[in-house]
Amino acid sequence: MAIPVWFLTLPGVMTLDITGPAETLQLAGDAFELRYIGPEESVMTSTRMTVSQLEPLPESLPEGSLLIIPGMADSSVDFDTPASVKARNWLTRMQPIIHAGRITLVCICSGSILAARSGLLYNVQCTTHHEVIERLRSAEPTAIVKENRIFVEDNGIWTSAGITAGIDLALHLIQRLCGSQAALNVAREMVVWFRRSDDDPQLSPWLRHRNHINPAIHRTQDLLIAQPERVWPLEEIANRVHVSARHLTRLFRQHLGISVREYHEQLKLAMAKQRLQQGEGTEKAALAAGFTSSRQLRRAIQRWAN
Repeated sequence: MAIPVWFLTLPGVMTLDITGPAETLQLAGDAFELRYIGPEESVMTSTRMTVSQLEPLPESLPEGSLLIIPGMADSSVDFDTPASVKARNWLTRMQPIIHAGRITLVCICSGSILAARSGLLYNVQCTTHHEVIERLRSAEPTAIVKENRIFVEDNGIWTSAGITAGIDLALHLIQRLCGSQAALNVAREMVVWFRRSDDDPQLSPWLRHRNHINPAIHRTQDLLIAQPERVWPLEEIANRVHVSARHLTRLFRQHLGISVREYHEQLKLAMAKQRLQQGEGTEKAALAAGFTSSRQLRRAIQRWAN
């Protein structure tokens, strides 16, 4: 029997917060039955796409359902519209069956803010997009907000970070509800290289350390990211980005707080972990990522464990 999935669809909803998880779940075959509900029959999304023929908010939901609350284009105002107020009151009425575990609540991105304002995240561990973390804390001061997390689960309530994290969470739910092989098949169909887990940071090594304006560092990062698996002598990198090796070392320490070698190792480590997640053996993953052996990979994992 298919698991009912209900997408709470409001005006201003982030299009990918709906379509990302929806397409992911749909690719699991007949495992899920997708429904779209809301206080209005037709809404305009963040991309000005109109979604119509929405079902009205039901009086209750069948046991075993997934209730998904997508995020909004502007959570500072979109959750105060008349439609959002109606949705908030409806969610409050759903609180007993959510907290009893009869249905599973899934919040994508800033959807956790609406859940918080509906009283659903009282003393609940949760997360959201890193840019609206403080807004979530204000919405529910008792919530145990986890920063820099892809998604968090607490007693049947799931919350996730930004847009692509909704896809990660949908894959994780497929794995839990349908098995690892089903999730792997969907990931391959979507050409998703790496299924992140709930304890992965929101900002991967590919994106971390880019919050600066130094052109030499950016050129270095682009160079290393393009081929993280190859050997990069410091002198060669410096020549390629047109600065001295000594100056480049100083720039990395000054702006990033790490060395060029450490930054490169983080990239290789991320690449190795991706391959391990895809089922490759430790030795093969280590060599493909540019480590000389699985032993060197294990030492790198230990160095960056904290």
